[in-house]
Amino acid sequence: MPTTVFVVGSLNADQLLEVPAFPAAGETVLASDVLITAGGKGGNQAVAAARAGAAVVMIGALGDDAHGVLVRGALTESGVDTGWVRTADGTHTGTAVVAVEAGGENRIIVASGANARLTRQDVEAGLAGAAPGDLVLLQLETPVAVVAHAARFAKARGATVVLNAAPAPADNGCLTTDIDVLVVNQVEMRAVAELVGAGAGTGETGDVPGTVLATSRTLDCVVVCTTGAGGAYVNAGDRVAHIPAVQVTAVDTTAAGDTYTGYLAAALARGERDLTAALTTASAAAAVTVTRRGAMASIPYAHEIGPVAAHAGPGTDSTQPTTKG
Repeated sequence: MPTTVFVVGSLNADQLLEVPAFPAAGETVLASDVLITAGGKGGNQAVAAARAGAAVVMIGALGDDAHGVLVRGALTESGVDTGWVRTADGTHTGTAVVAVEAGGENRIIVASGANARLTRQDVEAGLAGAAPGDLVLLQLETPVAVVAHAARFAKARGATVVLNAAPAPADNGCLTTDIDVLVVNQVEMRAVAELVGAGAGTGETGDVPGTVLATSRTLDCVVVCTTGAGGAYVNAGDRVAHIPAVQVTAVDTTAAGDTYTGYLAAALARGERDLTAALTTASAAAAVTVTRRGAMASIPYAHEIGPVAAHAGPGTDSTQPTTKG
């Protein structure tokens, strides 16, 4: 029976502003261009999984406005099932203002809007069809209590639970043993490690592999930590593998992490057991994304990443086997 990726998460209209440099406090900077496009971590990851070839169901909330129509249309165009995306009356669609400087780095401010209206009832209705073999993908741009409930509900139905702990969590309410795979960047890894008592050695000179392994043991899950151009680390039992990043010239990094997570979810849903191979493909997809502008619009289809994936290096072990304590 075909498996499905259920995405419970945020849906935003992104207002992308291109600036020569980020403004300092009290400074005004003129943008050279503005682009309004569909986004939100949940929506971006749903589109990425769909473009990677997965059957995807989106569970979320949109405002009763033109931006809601825009986002729903973008999801549908990419083949995402939006039957469980509710229109919340009397509120606006989530909105993100994204400033992108010349080197491709960004700064993002988000107004939650309808995302804050997502309820446990929405989750239970949307996940009623989840079954063993399916995958449920979560992030933290919707109410944390709803995210935690979604993880419990999905786990009870036998689905695999993947949490992208972004933005970085402020407490450990969502960090439970219902999680099968945790995906974080270095900033989020540091926050998670501190919250669960697994250390915080994830700075530029910190022990990323050691923190990945310690966090994995504490939460009893697989941990993937991305480090941008430094590649990613993932544990397989008591080993931590390093997957190099594909080197490209970035113009906009907005949806890179979401592309990576969505492609990983699609690989896991189709039964991929080689995490290194799955993450190498995810890295190649993210590399294509950063060469394009926008959020959902920048996410590649599977057939577009072949030439980039061919230049990806193989993953390597970065630790020796250890005994769990």
